[in-house]
Amino acid sequence: FFFKLPSDSFKYLGWCDIEEHDVRGNQLLCPRVREGPSEEELFFRREEHTLKKRKQVTDTEKWEKRLQENWENCAELNLSFQDLGDLYQVENFKRILRRLIRVERLWLVDNSLTDLSAIRLPRCRELNVNKNHFRSFKQLPKIPQIQHLSLAENNIMTLSGISDFRHTPLESLILKRNPCEFQERYRQLVFSSLPNLKMLDGIPKLPEDCSPPDIRFFYKMCTIL
Repeated sequence: FFFKLPSDSFKYLGWCDIEEHDVRGNQLLCPRVREGPSEEELFFRREEHTLKKRKQVTDTEKWEKRLQENWENCAELNLSFQDLGDLYQVENFKRILRRLIRVERLWLVDNSLTDLSAIRLPRCRELNVNKNHFRSFKQLPKIPQIQHLSLAENNIMTLSGISDFRHTPLESLILKRNPCEFQERYRQLVFSSLPNLKMLDGIPKLPEDCSPPDIRFFYKMCTIL
């Protein structure tokens, strides 16, 4: 027999749809980003009975919900481990990211993200997107004020596009466990592309990281007279 769980009636509700609370978006430490499926999606899932429980939302209620979320005033936010398995969840996730105009520290760890190039985070100084599926620096959001960027355990193949961060205040970069880490003269290439970078993969900039690659190669050669 099929028995519904006590939480079944709340499975498509966001936190802001629950009555009798005064919590705002910028007070949540690690909110789950969820949005219910469309009517068509519910039909194919054979869950159209849930439509009866939904009320018609007015424009005023939509605006009140937007104000309650208050993402525009978030300065620090953790949206990691979202398990974004459906398209409507991904779209709602990006909707929130587009509203983070004041966020300074943002964690998006392990969300299976592939492309956030359409997102702009104008004040973000620290961004952690470890354990995602980025394949290029071009797929990252626009982060002109970035100082600390962590990209560990993605799928970045080459350093192409890394020079886009040359004109940012980037000081610390983590690229551990990306294929590009195994590129010949990896550290030298990164530091030559980012002269202002102070730390790579948790290791401070070393004198040998500043040496031109061709000179180091020359020193390793053996001259036979």
